[in-house]
Amino acid sequence: MNILQGDAAIQALSRSFNEIPVPESVLARNEQLFGERLTPQQVVERILADVRARGDAALGDWTEKLDGFRPELEVSPAELAAAQVTPELHAALRLAIERLRDFYRQQPAHGWMDYGAGGALGQLVRPLSRVGVYVPGGLAPLMSTLIHTAVPAQVAGVPELIVATPPSRQGHIHPAILVAARELGIQRVFRVGGAQAIAAMSYGTATIPRVDKVAGPGNLFVVIAKRLLFGQVGIESLPGPTETLVLADDSASPRFVAADLLAQAEHLGAEPVLVSTSRELLMQVQTELERQLAALPEPNRSWARDSLESRLKVVLAADVQQALDYANLYAPEHLCLLTRDPWSLLGGVQRAGGVFIGEYSMEALGDYLAGPSHVMPTGGTARFMSPVNVRDFQNIISVVGVNAAELSRLSAPAALLARAEGLEAHARAIESRQEENG
Repeated sequence: MNILQGDAAIQALSRSFNEIPVPESVLARNEQLFGERLTPQQVVERILADVRARGDAALGDWTEKLDGFRPELEVSPAELAAAQVTPELHAALRLAIERLRDFYRQQPAHGWMDYGAGGALGQLVRPLSRVGVYVPGGLAPLMSTLIHTAVPAQVAGVPELIVATPPSRQGHIHPAILVAARELGIQRVFRVGGAQAIAAMSYGTATIPRVDKVAGPGNLFVVIAKRLLFGQVGIESLPGPTETLVLADDSASPRFVAADLLAQAEHLGAEPVLVSTSRELLMQVQTELERQLAALPEPNRSWARDSLESRLKVVLAADVQQALDYANLYAPEHLCLLTRDPWSLLGGVQRAGGVFIGEYSMEALGDYLAGPSHVMPTGGTARFMSPVNVRDFQNIISVVGVNAAELSRLSAPAALLARAEGLEAHARAIESRQEENG
């Protein structure tokens, strides 16, 4: 375990916000598929252009090329209705939906209007008309992601949601995703993944309708597609590989710290980070990580080992304040406070997607049914981004209703500002009403 301190810690926790790392395996696969060493962005650009030009035919061709089969794009109503899971899992899905709805109903998301002596000023809040939810389904069927993206949109008032998710090699979608969609009242689910799914929802095809906004995390190709299509369609965020920073002092349980780090590490490409004021705890956590890692089944053990060996960062801080400074510098997606008095640190948290306070508030619980969405800013973007929330799925429309008396008071300074900017027609438009009013 390489323990970082001082300048080395600062350097390790400072991040670039513009680069998306490209694994060598991805470049090698692109070369195998295309006969040339294309970058992921070059592949995505080809996919976007083809889907825009050829629609459903391109979706079928790209799915066959990349995934090995040509799917029936839309899940039939009969298949959606027939999907079943165990009663226990069904109840857990319902509980997650209920808890997220309760959480987001607390978010202020209404308009306002001030009818004063000068007229009216305010804001209208309107839901988007249609939102596309992307649900990853490659290595794991992330039915929780569907819930954590769709519920805030529904609470915002969005009347129509569609889902795109990659099917299995046999062309099936995991029944838990279909059951979750059914419980949410979503009627249209499409068997398409990757950049081609983002393109289809952004441009629209004969089968897949165009949406106002695309939401939900995905792999490298999905993130690149969302970045390239921003402006063509609304993009809720660009979530990359997941990350957790555990801030712990000497009171923390090494077993709990290791468990939280491993829970994050079993996501491919994840970045687990441990910042502690106790060197002894760091050494105990190392032992505990090895013990818990050995007990994991495959392939989870291999995924977690890869993350720990290639991306684990371990930092020794001089005191809790320095540890908190390190956390704010890193701006983690998830910040777990495992200290003697975690609530005392909350006021000092400036940059994080979500804060998990104390040993009973493990981040893994937040992934499923604690309340907030687990779609949170990654890669240091918590400096300026927020988790998925109701406002992501609403338009805010400004309202200006000035009356004659208010115009009389405002016209001269407004015209002065216009002429200071060299915009004479603006000034005359303002003054024309005042002249009309005498």
